[in-house]
Amino acid sequence: MNDTGPGEPLRKITIVGGGTAGWMTAAVLSRWLSQVEIKLIESDAIGTIGVGEATIPHIRNYFALADIDVAKMIDAAKATFKLGIQFVDWGAPGETYFHGFGRIGRDMLWLHTHQLWLAARERAPGSVKDFDRYSISAQAALRNRFMFPDPRDRTSPLADYEYAYQFDASLFARLLREESEARGVERIEGRIVEVRRNSETGFVEQLRLEDGREVDGELFVDCSGMRALLIGEALGVGYDHWDRWLLCDRAMAVPCESVAPLTPYTRSTAKRAGWQWRIPLQHRIGNGYVYNSGMIGDDEVADALLASLDGTPTADPRPVRFAPGRRLKAWEKNVVAVGLSSGFLEPLESTSIHLIQTAIQRLLALFPARGLCAPDIDEYNRQSRDEYEDVRDFVIAHYKVTRRSGDPFWDHVRTMDVPDSLAERLELFRSSGRFFKHGAAELFAEESWVQVLIGQGFEARADPVTRFVGTEDLVHYLDDMAAVMSDVAGRMPEHAAFLSRLPASGAGRGASAGGPPKIDLGFEAARR
Repeated sequence: MNDTGPGEPLRKITIVGGGTAGWMTAAVLSRWLSQVEIKLIESDAIGTIGVGEATIPHIRNYFALADIDVAKMIDAAKATFKLGIQFVDWGAPGETYFHGFGRIGRDMLWLHTHQLWLAARERAPGSVKDFDRYSISAQAALRNRFMFPDPRDRTSPLADYEYAYQFDASLFARLLREESEARGVERIEGRIVEVRRNSETGFVEQLRLEDGREVDGELFVDCSGMRALLIGEALGVGYDHWDRWLLCDRAMAVPCESVAPLTPYTRSTAKRAGWQWRIPLQHRIGNGYVYNSGMIGDDEVADALLASLDGTPTADPRPVRFAPGRRLKAWEKNVVAVGLSSGFLEPLESTSIHLIQTAIQRLLALFPARGLCAPDIDEYNRQSRDEYEDVRDFVIAHYKVTRRSGDPFWDHVRTMDVPDSLAERLELFRSSGRFFKHGAAELFAEESWVQVLIGQGFEARADPVTRFVGTEDLVHYLDDMAAVMSDVAGRMPEHAAFLSRLPASGAGRGASAGGPPKIDLGFEAARR
């Protein structure tokens, strides 16, 4: 390995595996590395999981990076808009809260909305409304409303609110394949039967296919899913299992027919031994039950899932096994793992596609020379480790901060020890309602954490600085904020109607945030 500095960049990249991870990688690399020969090996005989259909707002950056026409994506992947996640029965049975994207309300001096809310609840019990009432994303979603942000009035909650997409992952991958092949990516159909490595360096040199063909490369991107054909099987990089905190090890997925209304949010409902997702698309609803296979049987899960569908199922329930955790190294020698080969975190907060996206961005930022540099690889692995652990803590918090009881699953997670990094955060918030990100690159912002903690009933004291604000002023300020959110959300267009008025393609290309086509989609109606 070369430690002397930059040299001639690599010219041959071979991606192992298609699906969402493989074609997301191909689309970005082919967009920015036009002088690099890119090949992608996949086999039609090997299925993909294809259940990661919900995203978070960062996906809009991916569309800009990959130069994907957003309007075309919405049409091709049967996408809907997403303003957040509704959590049902998580804090306790019968309770519901919303994790909305973007800012919550508006600050008073340096005090944030949740600090004002905690103070008002403490000093004037009964005066405050549900915390969801102060989020424009939550209020719009729960009314099944949507429109693009409107930056013309910077004082409006619509000026810069956040949104993401819900789409069919298989159709999304198909679109990315078309884009990638048009940019010169060579797709090779075949199943890999042998990985050949250099006897001295241990680097992967060639992949032999079932029909005898050989495919070489200088850098290999392992998108082979949980099998981790290169990073795990060939190079032997170990796996850090997180099943002591994240008990779920299986999911049962089934699609069903669409029903009205078309909701602009994902739903997560706590169940006896896990939780159930609901993701509405244009052409169907994606459903699934994530669970611990030692506490509930597959048949019972399938029966419970089918009994709770909103529409007629369009396929049989399909089980998927997984192991929560991360690969000890995401980059080893000349192999970079992207997607499930690098680790798995259950899709509770829709992070699966995001982790693919950030892995690709890291690879682009640390794109190597032919000799490969150890500091680049070390930095890639450090960033990957930190990101997985940050997301891990956020997911664990949903389980730890619960008052559910009576089921072995929930009794365990409620009382379990958690990583020190999470325990310290919870204690700080408990003591004063204060929250700080651990680093600029950390994925989930304060707004996300406080919505989950407050929504699930985590007891926290108010920031002592709120004592400088009078109780009457606190209550009035919060009431006014809730009224504004309700009024603005109520005048936004219906989600389904807004979606139906979008152009099929051609209007979204080049928008840096996957932004709106230049047509009237209800801005003025919402402003009046």
